[in-house]
Amino acid sequence: MVAVLLLFLLPVGGGIPAGVLLAQAKGLHWPLTAGLYFVSDVLLALAFEPVLRGFVRLARRVPFLARFGAAMKEATARSAAHLGGPGAGPISLVMIAFGVDPMTGRSAALAAGHGFLAGWAFAIAGDMLYYAVIALTTLRLNTYIRNPNTTMWIVLVGMLLVPMLVRRLRSGFAARRRAEA
Repeated sequence: MVAVLLLFLLPVGGGIPAGVLLAQAKGLHWPLTAGLYFVSDVLLALAFEPVLRGFVRLARRVPFLARFGAAMKEATARSAAHLGGPGAGPISLVMIAFGVDPMTGRSAALAAGHGFLAGWAFAIAGDMLYYAVIALTTLRLNTYIRNPNTTMWIVLVGMLLVPMLVRRLRSGFAARRRAEA
């Protein structure tokens, strides 16, 4: 169980496929595996929040960090508008965490004025959705491939390439719409 939790603590989601496959091999049921991933998110919150708060305090003295904070607020507002909301509300923040990572989701929540509990609730909700997508994909794919190492590498490559493909398709559709208008 500890080995699965340690894999889930790897940054950037790379530990999800390996952790899910290890949990399956050890006979851990999916609710326990999802619970371990949730625990990894809570540990991340406890470790990252002081760092985030330190940057906020430091930004009051360092102009570069102040400009970075202002850019973060602007990016959050743009992302929220892109997701269809007037501000950085819960759904927008959950989707930011889903699409990027929980630390970015929490940073966006702080930039939007949300406190510790609400900010991390949005970030963890988005990350748990991401976990669900990757875990289900990994387990389903492994039923066909039946080789955990190959499955893990295919999912990892997909985690990198699918977002790039989606961005490219979106920009192509947006360019066509502008050309037609």
